[in-house]
This record gives sequence, structure tokens and C-alpha cells, in this order.
Amino acid sequence: MTETLISNAAVNSTTLEQIKNTIKEKSVELLHLQFVDIEGILKHVTVTTEQFEDVVEGKMMFDGSSIKGFSPINKSDLYLQPDLNTFAVLPWTVEAGYSEARFLCSVKNPDGTLFEGDTRNVLKKTVERAADQGYTISVGPELEFFLFKTDENGYPTQELGDKAGYFEPSPYDLGERVRLEIYRALKAMGFTIEASHHEVAEGQHEINFKYADVLTAADLATTYKWVVKTVAKKFGLHATFMPKPVFGINGSGMHVNMSFFEGSENAFFNPSNELQLSKKAYQFIAGVLENVKSFTAITNPLVNSYKRLVPGYEAPCYIAWSTSNRSALIRIPAKRGLATRVELRCPDPSSNPYLTFAVIAAAGLDGIEKELEAPAQIKEDIFHMNEEERAFRGIDNLPGSLAEALKELEAGEIASQTLGEHVYTEYVSLKKAEWDSYRTAVHSWEIANYHSKF
Repeated sequence: MTETLISNAAVNSTTLEQIKNTIKEKSVELLHLQFVDIEGILKHVTVTTEQFEDVVEGKMMFDGSSIKGFSPINKSDLYLQPDLNTFAVLPWTVEAGYSEARFLCSVKNPDGTLFEGDTRNVLKKTVERAADQGYTISVGPELEFFLFKTDENGYPTQELGDKAGYFEPSPYDLGERVRLEIYRALKAMGFTIEASHHEVAEGQHEINFKYADVLTAADLATTYKWVVKTVAKKFGLHATFMPKPVFGINGSGMHVNMSFFEGSENAFFNPSNELQLSKKAYQFIAGVLENVKSFTAITNPLVNSYKRLVPGYEAPCYIAWSTSNRSALIRIPAKRGLATRVELRCPDPSSNPYLTFAVIAAAGLDGIEKELEAPAQIKEDIFHMNEEERAFRGIDNLPGSLAEALKELEAGEIASQTLGEHVYTEYVSLKKAEWDSYRTAVHSWEIANYHSKF
């Protein structure tokens, strides 16, 4: 077995014996047991391979009270259960006679039950809900990022890594070499890379990897962000998935392409329909459109997220769908058959992929269950419509700030039902505190505009 991140669908092919053989062949000495907090920030504890048996049996304990949004101090003992499918040797650690590996883990309670505060477990419940209705969920996320130069101490500056534009090659694209090394690292860890290119904004980049089942896709997105940051640092650069790090240029998105399958058939495809979309595809679209305002605080979780969702920078801020129009919130890419999918364009890469994929899938399931009817698609450029035209066409806006998004989240039901009481309560509390901190802080814009004037 090579150092591969195997699909969760192939669980039977991943055996303890194969992993043991890889550990021996690659001289793996350290195992990193990884999981995410409520914001999707990767955490890990490192153990030696001598503890391998205890690791795979889920006996490694940690203090849940020290992880944001997890446990109170009087119920702090939690355990890590590695997903054997996520075993991977870390290519940047491979040296003569030495290497390191990792597992992504789910979090368990002391009695062996799944910990409800683990967002990976939240997504598992959505997978089960879909399975109860005969569906499997396939997701292909597209995560953009910026590269910034660092100072002599290794801290990020505001100086971009290059001045290139969309699809520009070297010598203008100074990030080409970095992306190549990121690609090689991801490939060594089992990713199938489909494309790599410079994005629209200066210093902005994208590396696309192949779709997978929804849980694997969330694992891949989490791993991708970690690998991108790790490799960039080796080049003296800082990679950020902050959605809008620079004023006046495009921000970074995480477009989410989602399909439902019934067995081996794509449930969204109907060759006899005018657009080759099935009734369930239209219902899925309707469910997402109806619920999107109430889950935007999940897919766009930062104060900064709403500085990307403004007209003029290709980011969608109007609630509509289309088969080709990139100014719409939902786009249906041209490919059909097994590749038929719904692309939601508002999420950004700062979001927790486990929660983001869970709420999108839940909203789509809601549309199918209630047999909702999708509105007519919008073919015109929405960005060039005035407010009266949008109102006449029934085109609503996404929330304009984190505060507005939180109000919509609390007014709706999709987030609380999907996240569960623990994650929902902790998430709302965390984000309200974040907004209040931003609201009461004095910002440089205020100093520049008011300090001398008044």
C-alpha cells in the first residue's frame, strides 16, 4: 500500500495489516491524530507508532475543555477514533530512514458514543439522513487562496506574492512553483488533482481536486487547507483562506458542487428534460434557495466574509439560479449524465467544510421532501440590474453582514436541525461574540476618516 488517502467508500480495502506494512516500509515514527474544532480549524496530537494498537482502538484521550466549542471542564475527557481511510504518510517529512503520518479522527465520548460537538459527526448524521431516503451525496469543492510574503520573522505581511492575473503563466505567475510543490504533496497523499492555475486577483490561486463522497470531500478540503499552508511556508510565503484579504480585488470562494446519487445513477439527471435536469434536481435547487439565508452564517462565517459578497467582484450576492449565468447564486455547470451537479457559489474557504456541506445537503433534502418548486432561472446579468429590476424579478439578497446572517440563522430551522443542539448553541454564541468584538473595536478606517476631522 502506498501513502494514500483512500475513499471512505473503499473501507474494506484498508486493513490494519496494510497500514502496518506502510508504517514499516516508510519508517514512520510519529502519528498525528487530527480533528477539527467548531470553526473547522485543524488540531492534532502526536504519538509514536509504538502506540499504534491503542490509536486504532480509539484509546487516545484528550482534554475537550481546551477545544473551542467542545466540552465543559467537568466533562472534559474525550477520545479520538481514527478513520483508517484517512491514513497518509506526510511527504514533506520523508527523510532517509524516517517519516511521519496522520489519521483524521472522529471524536467519541468515554462510553464510545459519537461526541455531538464534533462537526465531522454532524456531517455523518446528514449522510445517514440522505441514506435513509436512498441517496448518497457527492461533493466537489473549489477552494481559492492568496499567497502573501512574510517578514524576517516569518509573519505574514500585506505584500502579495505576485502581480499576475487569471490564467497567467510564469514569469508573471510567481506562485507557479509553489503550486507545483503543493500538487506533488497532495498527489502523494492520495488526491486526484484536476487543475492548477492563477486566479483572477493578484496573488490568488486555485488547485482543483476530484469530487468524492461528501465525508471524504470534507476530509479532503480540511487536508488541502493544511497542506497548502504548510508547503507555502517552506517558500517563505503565507497562504490564507481569508475570504477578502485585500480591498478592491476579488475575494476567495469555495464553490460547492453537489450531486445526489441513487445507487449508480445521478438523481439530478433526466435526459428527456429541456435542461436535462430531473424533478429532484429542481426540488434540490428550490430547497437551497429557500433556506440559503438561514444558513449563510455557516457557509460564510466571518465578519470578513461579507466584504466578499458584494457586487463587482464576481462573488454572488443575489438569490437566483441559472444554467450558465455566473452572477447567480446557484449555477448548473454544462456537463450532464453522471457529472450533473448543482454549484452553490456563495460559500467561502474560511468555513468549516463539515458544517457547510451538511447544511447545503440538508437544505436540498428539505426541498426534495417538501417537493418545492424552483423559480424560473435568471439568464440575465444580475449585477447590472438595478434594485427595481431585481425586485420585479423576485431576486432577493443574501445577508449583508454577519449580524444579519445570524438573525436569519436563528429565525430559520435548517441550521439548528442539522447541527444539533450542542454545535448550534456553541456556534451561535461564538459568532455573536465575534460580531460584538468587531462592532465595538475602533478600526483604522475610523481613525483615517475621523481622527483629524473631528
